[in-house]
Amino acid sequence: MIRHRQSTQARTRNVQTFGMHLAAAVLVLAGGAALVRADDAVIESHGYSFYGDLKYGPDFTHYDFVNPGAPKGGEISFSRLGTFDSMNPYTVKGRAGVLSWSIFESLMDDGAADVYGEEYGRLAQRLEYDEGKTWVIFYMRPEARFSDGTPVTAHDVLFSHNLFLEQGLPSYASAVKKRIPKAEVIDDHTIKFYFTEGISRRSLIDQVGGVPVFSKAWYEKTGARLDEARLETSPGSGPYMIDTVDVNRRIIYKRNPEYWGNDLPVNVGRHNFDTIRVEYFGDDAAAFEGFKAGEYTFRQEGDSKKWATQYDFPKVRNGQIVKAELPDGTPPTPSGMVFNLGRAILKDKRVREALALGYNFEWTNESLQYGLFKQRASFTQDTPLMATGVPDEVELAFLKSLGDVVPADMLTLEARMPHSSKPKRLNDRRNLRTAMKLLDEAGWPVGDDGKRRNAAGELLTVTFLFNSSQEGTLSAVVENYLKNLTQMGVNPKLEKVDPSQYTLRERERDYDLVFDGYSAFLGAGTGLMQRYGTSETEINVFNPANLASPMVDAIIDAALNAESRDEENLALRALDRALRYEFFMIPMWYNDSYWVAYYDQYAHPDPLPPYDLGWLDFWWYEADKGKALKAAGALR
Repeated sequence: MIRHRQSTQARTRNVQTFGMHLAAAVLVLAGGAALVRADDAVIESHGYSFYGDLKYGPDFTHYDFVNPGAPKGGEISFSRLGTFDSMNPYTVKGRAGVLSWSIFESLMDDGAADVYGEEYGRLAQRLEYDEGKTWVIFYMRPEARFSDGTPVTAHDVLFSHNLFLEQGLPSYASAVKKRIPKAEVIDDHTIKFYFTEGISRRSLIDQVGGVPVFSKAWYEKTGARLDEARLETSPGSGPYMIDTVDVNRRIIYKRNPEYWGNDLPVNVGRHNFDTIRVEYFGDDAAAFEGFKAGEYTFRQEGDSKKWATQYDFPKVRNGQIVKAELPDGTPPTPSGMVFNLGRAILKDKRVREALALGYNFEWTNESLQYGLFKQRASFTQDTPLMATGVPDEVELAFLKSLGDVVPADMLTLEARMPHSSKPKRLNDRRNLRTAMKLLDEAGWPVGDDGKRRNAAGELLTVTFLFNSSQEGTLSAVVENYLKNLTQMGVNPKLEKVDPSQYTLRERERDYDLVFDGYSAFLGAGTGLMQRYGTSETEINVFNPANLASPMVDAIIDAALNAESRDEENLALRALDRALRYEFFMIPMWYNDSYWVAYYDQYAHPDPLPPYDLGWLDFWWYEADKGKALKAAGALR
């Protein structure tokens, strides 16, 4: 699914709130969120969620978590590592500039950070759909305008939808064509989409409601393609426009003073900064020094060593920089060292299990990360959908109903948990002995030279692809991990490449191991199949493990076709169990809070909403504090 929140929270949000199931003839929504015409079972609403439960009623004036009186003005700036050569965020070539997607809007807004799975009208003022969700009609706001002053129409929506099918990511286009066979413009501000019969109703209405809308006239005039890298962009209709682009150095976005949607309920209290500036750096050491010097003003820290030891400098001590740990209510991103299951040597799970035993989380956390992290086990970590123990009676019945695609041993095994290691030394001898036994069994014995070879005399070589811009603690973690592989007799190769090479090689899956992540989930959507499913595996950039599991496919299908929230949750808990059973990733660490440091000229709602930090979305600038910092020489 092509979706972008109007914020920059990095974690993928696929989860949905709990609520009522659609009734056969009458829909009851919290706050009177929708009306039903019982005569033809058509639902009309200002918003959408799959089960019909909406927190905000049709007359809501703003999201509860924002400050509706937040002042407009000022600048917020942050760093990005690496390079960029395009301002087209949807190119399949090159590297797009950060936030280049943010100038475009979609029919529906998913910025309600206090709920999951709910969307409210943005370009569309309302929508209408039949109870069976075989079609949807969006009624657009006639006042919507692109930044060049031209109206946003249903013709632009249809053009954008088709453009993604013709020139977008192949995996996306293939999936959408199967599910959305037809779309038609009814009039200049009304568009209807039809959905394929006999498939799950998941991610249909929200799919088409979330497509970024481009100017048809601009594309036809320029002849530009969606899949090409280019610095010129079509006008967007969003609150920000591109102001300055200095390739590989800086991007500045400015708030559109003529933005048509300032007073929409979904926008009140949001998009508060006059400018958003992105400063590019070659590595994080340089970026950190730039922050200390005042070259940019907001930093979200991900390096535990820096967080623990390097924020004791004068500007922090005198209060010019705020250092804070803010609560994070989202499930942690399932990141770690991902195996490329397309490689012959990694198809044997015993080999993967052996390689995993080389990772010592306890030593890494204590020696390199100052004990600041927890070890992740699950794709739904610390949520009610995290699989635990052996399947209970209900889950066991569900798994058995899927037939032979579920391995017999998974029915009796406890949900896979990461191995434990001793924290006092890097090479836990017990784990290394177990690993070496597994490699022997898998046909990779040790020779006289201490190297492991198969029957054909080929070395057990494992290539780890690493993005050179991620130097620091992560680099140290990987290098120490590879030391343990060497002790097993494995021949590890660490290939550090620049960001552009890294992007290309990752797309081509030119690696055995890579540090990457998938998406956490607490709700069913077709994005699950795009990320974890077998279909179009070879062209799917969202599946770095090359995972192709009939069991996973069957469970996702069951989740997509669930008829109640309980059935959905059962399937998703089984999906977590199955993904862990397939074992395509070495789970590493996670943090349940945001580490942020920023110059003391910003304010945010208190409390923050549970599902978004929102620093580019609903924070705001305090002019008096900003002037004081500049007067003191703290900022350039």
